[in-house]
Amino acid sequence: MFDISDSTPHVSQTRDPKEWVKVLSKYREPSLLRSVYELAITLGPFVALWALAWWSLSVSYWLTLAISLCNAGFLLRLFAIQHDCGHGAFFSSRKASDWLGRVLGVLTLTPYDVWRRTHSIHHSSAGNLTRRGIGDIHTKTVAEYQGLSRSQKLGYRLYRHPVVLFGFGPGYLFLLQNRLPFGLMDSRRYWISAMGTNISIFVCLTLVLYFGGLMPVLLIFLPSTLLAATAGMWLFYVQHQFETTQWDTDENWQMHDAALHGSSHYVMPATLQWFSANIGIHHVHHLYSRIPFYRLPEVLRDNRELAEGNRMTIRQSLGNARLHLWDEKSRRLLSFAQARALGGTASPG
Repeated sequence: MFDISDSTPHVSQTRDPKEWVKVLSKYREPSLLRSVYELAITLGPFVALWALAWWSLSVSYWLTLAISLCNAGFLLRLFAIQHDCGHGAFFSSRKASDWLGRVLGVLTLTPYDVWRRTHSIHHSSAGNLTRRGIGDIHTKTVAEYQGLSRSQKLGYRLYRHPVVLFGFGPGYLFLLQNRLPFGLMDSRRYWISAMGTNISIFVCLTLVLYFGGLMPVLLIFLPSTLLAATAGMWLFYVQHQFETTQWDTDENWQMHDAALHGSSHYVMPATLQWFSANIGIHHVHHLYSRIPFYRLPEVLRDNRELAEGNRMTIRQSLGNARLHLWDEKSRRLLSFAQARALGGTASPG
């Protein structure tokens, strides 16, 4: 029998999640100077490294590739800033946040208004078994998996395989899927968002091709984009896909409880925490998404319970890639082998 003991400590139950919302409300106000500063130290190096990589094409393609891979970190951080804009957390002005988000969406290949809506759905339904499907990584229960046909089981296994989720998946999502407003196809507003972003991306790439040819696209644009997309996909995965996460059907689901206990506190080295804009403090973010990313460490400094709860190290997180099925009886996310050992039929046949 596999050990499915609680290896990730949950946030203490001494305070109700709704009470935490009141505590966290005092951290919600962004600082204009700090936000501008964070944007400048992210966008400035991103542009500078793009220019340096372009210049290095005449020196060494390997050097160009190395620079572009380094620039993936700044592209990831730009996505995180766009993420804060979507929550209205970056500027006090909703309009300013939205327009910055739309501009950054061209660099991140993400139609801002489409993403903001699907991400809002994710926040309003995370951990709800009844409302899966938009803005999340699809997760089946053991019972649902048992009811699938052989081909459906194989399809789900392929979808959840790390090579697909973190290999082909990020490129498909950002290069192809984001070109259409999937899930929101009946709304003119989201078509405008998707097509406006697509046209802007096309214009930018056309200019790159005109002035630099194909190599800047192959050695700067694609490597930095794909690496940032892969890192982003991994972060999104470990934020909710861990053994002691929390899922419930609609009648038992409570948004604040699911936010606090169904999101991880991903503990990373300072450099990775900077490039990911503190998104690893995800249990706090889900509980109060209006807190600017640069104030999340302040929350942990002031509230020890939150600092200690739901902690997950990088080493611990690597095992999450094998967890695929939610077991409603043991209330654990299990691997196919664990589900089979518990009496399920989690084999592809």
